[in-house]
Amino acid sequence: MAGTRAMGVLIAESLAKVETVVTMPQLRVLILASVAPLNVSAVAEDLGVHPSNATRTCDRLVRAGLLDRNPDPADRRHVMLTATEEGRRLVQTVMDHRRSRVEQILQRLDEEQRAALAVSLAAFTAAVGEEHLGLEAVVVQP
Repeated sequence: MAGTRAMGVLIAESLAKVETVVTMPQLRVLILASVAPLNVSAVAEDLGVHPSNATRTCDRLVRAGLLDRNPDPADRRHVMLTATEEGRRLVQTVMDHRRSRVEQILQRLDEEQRAALAVSLAAFTAAVGEEHLGLEAVVVQP
């Protein structure tokens, strides 16, 4: 639990570094939409919410200029969501700050502790299935 709280603090601190106020679920949507276009159903599934809640979350991001809606080229009845340039910059700012803070914290550990943590986090990241989001780059190699 302490690890979860510590990561929550790092995430909140990183979000506070951006001018545009976004919630953690909104940041999650922006991260996903920065990696590849996705539809509202995928957002709802990833966030574990009803599609109407996912739609409202995406609507707020569109109004803020952080997310674009585009017709799906494969089926124009559907809409694909992509992060705007401003949305990608916001994600980059948050991730850069988070990496910087994690690196500062990891410097407090000795080499053996960092090596053990790197192995554990790599296994955890693989188990979660989020390799495609670049989370492994957060770990400072010993």
